[in-house]
Amino acid sequence: MNKHILTVTCVSRRGVVAAIAGYLAGMGCNISDSAQFDDSDTGRFFMRVGFVSEEAKPLSAIAEGFADVARPFDMTFDFRDESEKAKVVLMVSRFGHCLNDLLYRWRIGALPIDIVAVISNHMDYQKVVVNHDIPFHCIRVTKENKTAAEARQMEIIKESGAELVVLARYMQVLSDEMCRQMSGRIINIHHSFLPSFKGANPYKQAFERGVKLIGATSHYVTADLDEGPIIEQDIVRVTHAQSPEDYVSLGRDVESQVLARAIHAHIHRRVFLNDGKTVVFPASPGSYASERMG
Repeated sequence: MNKHILTVTCVSRRGVVAAIAGYLAGMGCNISDSAQFDDSDTGRFFMRVGFVSEEAKPLSAIAEGFADVARPFDMTFDFRDESEKAKVVLMVSRFGHCLNDLLYRWRIGALPIDIVAVISNHMDYQKVVVNHDIPFHCIRVTKENKTAAEARQMEIIKESGAELVVLARYMQVLSDEMCRQMSGRIINIHHSFLPSFKGANPYKQAFERGVKLIGATSHYVTADLDEGPIIEQDIVRVTHAQSPEDYVSLGRDVESQVLARAIHAHIHRRVFLNDGKTVVFPASPGSYASERMG
């Protein structure tokens, strides 16, 4: 039996959960896991349900009938076959730690995605990407050609059918227009020193100030630079005895982990946008299991 996911967002009202559970039961479905959140500040309700069809009904039939349940509550909903892998485009510049980490997780099945292309403004990782049988596109970006370069990037994204773009340390600022077109579909990663330490060498600045915690933030990209809704964050502790180079190395590790967790949450439909921030539900049982080792 295939596992399916139902996500629901609506105004908070009595009877929503009962309506959803009753419908799925009536369609011969068994709920395997469920998470919900009622935000009293925004008045919004969020729910993610994992279920299986014990009567082997096609997902399309289950989804079609749900519209009658959703209408009275004005629900926004989506059904997804959990076995379907999200098509993802990775974008990278000259720092390869996140790219290499994602390629490894993808290769062993820890991140069940379909990497359909890698876009870079440099040639550094062409061989690595091509050796994984993934299309590599080098698109140089300058002040003069930025509009044309982004147009080509959007062509690749659309032609590949990608539903998610991951900025795996892509060191170019995306235009407001691209951010609008891809709203909720671009994930970025950066250190968590902002807004205190900006510029080319934030780790050196942090070292000089005696920072004791290094962190990373992964968020959806918006037109407001590095201020999009946060998906995942983490930290690592440092001491006075460590060097700026230690800071950088530790920062690479935490960036890689945080980005992978953010992607995992997104592709498993655990992230909901909620008035400038996010609701992120816990992972379903078994969703971190790898298909193979090494």
